[in-house]
Amino acid sequence: MPITHSVIFIVGLLVLSWSADRFVTGAAGLAACFGIRPMLIGMTIMAMGSSAPEILVAISASLSGKNNLAIGNAIGSNIANIGLVLGMTAMLRPLQVASVTLKREMPVVLAVSVIAAFLLADSFLSRTEGGLLLAVFVATIGALIGLSLTAGSSDPLVQELTAEVNTRHKPINYLLWLLIGMILLPVSAHYMVDSALAIAHFYGISDLVIGLTIIAIGTSLPELAACIASVLKKEQDLALGNILGSNIFNILAVLAMPALLSPGKIDPQVIHRDVPVMLLLTGLLIFFSFAIRGKRRIENWQGGLLLAAYIAFQVSLL
Repeated sequence: MPITHSVIFIVGLLVLSWSADRFVTGAAGLAACFGIRPMLIGMTIMAMGSSAPEILVAISASLSGKNNLAIGNAIGSNIANIGLVLGMTAMLRPLQVASVTLKREMPVVLAVSVIAAFLLADSFLSRTEGGLLLAVFVATIGALIGLSLTAGSSDPLVQELTAEVNTRHKPINYLLWLLIGMILLPVSAHYMVDSALAIAHFYGISDLVIGLTIIAIGTSLPELAACIASVLKKEQDLALGNILGSNIFNILAVLAMPALLSPGKIDPQVIHRDVPVMLLLTGLLIFFSFAIRGKRRIENWQGGLLLAAYIAFQVSLL
């Protein structure tokens, strides 16, 4: 029954989002308790943890042989992160691009997006390509960590992360949240994928489109909540950094899952329609951040344009 599967999907999504937040809180808090620098925590645990829903969904879908759904989720989440999340966030408050780290991270997002386009160009993903994506992921994260650790204490992102990462609770509390997140994340992802597939098949929607739409939007909700919370606290660098880190993770780690677990042919629409949209929005993000009269910020109207582009893309999938 569609209603039953819809309820399961919504519950699965809510649990997935909540458990991802608990996982990040637990991991970041535990790391802080052991004296790890806030900047390092932000560049690893917080950035990658926000993409935990995407990678768990990708693993679950790939193990079910639904590689198009996993790929749609990875590409669709990146499109949603820029068009939906950053678009809505910038409309709420202009996003200042002040951190040196972010300025270096933006070209990396564009570079890994181009790498993904190159690998997907033949409409086939192999295990070799999956291994390559993971290797580039490790190298990229290592390089970004190195850059982040050279950032001075006056860097806005360093200041925002120092304020965000805390040790208010005992280590056992953070460990408990970490374990709860680790248990609930895969379980909720499994039920969410199964119910989404059932809904898609009932209405005759392809696995790719379901991954690009409701699953991508659903798994991007943690980023949306985190970004809105950050800008309301005037932590614009943290909001933008969260999205950039998530998009790098989605391309290199999440996209590697279907390649490694369910290699094979993919829907040609991925390279003909979806990847160009991802590249376009990534290019617009960089252009808006650096090219408008030297202001280096994303204005309200630019956020509206990103959101309008995202809505147009979603409508085109109908």
